[in-house]
Amino acid sequence: MESTLIENSIQGDVASFEKLIVKYNRYVYNIAYRMMGNEEDAKDMSQETLIKAFKAISQFKMEASFSTWLYRITINVCKDELRRRKETVLSYDAEIADESTLKDIIKDEQANPILIYEKLELKASIETALNKLSEDNKSVVVLKDILGYSYEEIGEILQIPIGTVRSRLNRSRSALKNILQIQLSEH
Repeated sequence: MESTLIENSIQGDVASFEKLIVKYNRYVYNIAYRMMGNEEDAKDMSQETLIKAFKAISQFKMEASFSTWLYRITINVCKDELRRRKETVLSYDAEIADESTLKDIIKDEQANPILIYEKLELKASIETALNKLSEDNKSVVVLKDILGYSYEEIGEILQIPIGTVRSRLNRSRSALKNILQIQLSEH
């Protein structure tokens, strides 16, 4: 089914491309949200990704998985926009579909206000630390630690060797640890 939609899309069938994209739209949005840090930019980058994907679908090679190809476009669109802005923003929020708010947490009668505060402070510290990473290192952390991709999948998406994925991830985690230690010692 998917391969038929891909083949039809390659031939320029817009309806097939739209059907194909429905399956991946949420994942594209989640990656864009993690990279951009807010809903409005994530929506814009998702839209830009889908436009670029449609324009480039004729170049898609059936050897790679469509999802990997699409996620690579998403990461590149976001990185290009961040470079254009000369800023790096990332949200470490829970998945968008699970929009729990402080109000929801407070409703829990067992919730301890001190624990809630500490959790929010830690979340803010992690966001700040992640925003200090380079775009390449941030991409690896987002894909592995937030979205749960394997080393192989990350290598495919970013078009880098698995060894590079591992080394970037180790460097990024080490940098995050150092940044967090400094931030938390200041409090």
